[in-house]
Amino acid sequence: MFTGIVEEVGIVTKLDQRGQNRRVTIEATNAAKDLRPGHSVAVSGVCLTALDIKPKSFCADLAPETWERTSFSRIHEGALVNLELPMKADGRFGGHIVQGHVDGVGTLIAFDRIADSENWWLHVEIPSDVEKYTVFKGSISIEGISLTVAKLEKNRCTIAIIPHTVELTNLGSLKPGDPVNLEADLIAKYVEKMMKGEPAENTLSVEELVKQGF
Repeated sequence: MFTGIVEEVGIVTKLDQRGQNRRVTIEATNAAKDLRPGHSVAVSGVCLTALDIKPKSFCADLAPETWERTSFSRIHEGALVNLELPMKADGRFGGHIVQGHVDGVGTLIAFDRIADSENWWLHVEIPSDVEKYTVFKGSISIEGISLTVAKLEKNRCTIAIIPHTVELTNLGSLKPGDPVNLEADLIAKYVEKMMKGEPAENTLSVEELVKQGF
């Protein structure tokens, strides 16, 4: 489990096609020190498995499903990605519950400086299946960052971004039209299920785990 508090911005240094999968190599001065083969790491909001770990880098394999259903479809050598290691059992809960399972891909509309302010407005178009879980002042994960919704107009989500977040994430490197990973608030999904009165079912399968990148 993650909390949406970005620990480091990594740099994509290599992207290789390996059969059906793609292997991405990420330069990460700090995160790589605490990783071991098989450990989970959130890369721009996507939970991946760390492989081939070096002192200042690690690799991860991207299944076709992960490539097609996330913002990874736009990454290239030199691209910046947000990194977060899983929360420790005795750690401080800084953001909100983030699983690293992308619910949908949004589109960056604009990232503009607020007039007479050091802060920014982040405008993102979100798909309807994520919008239904999004509420004013609620939490949403965008590119793995725990953020608070400042305004919601139909499928347009607006968020206020402080300088600290700009400096310590990949937001400043994104351009209008870029896809961004979205993960809705997990609690909202459970509330919806309980309101519908649907019984809990164990539908997890090996195929589903592969789709999720495990």
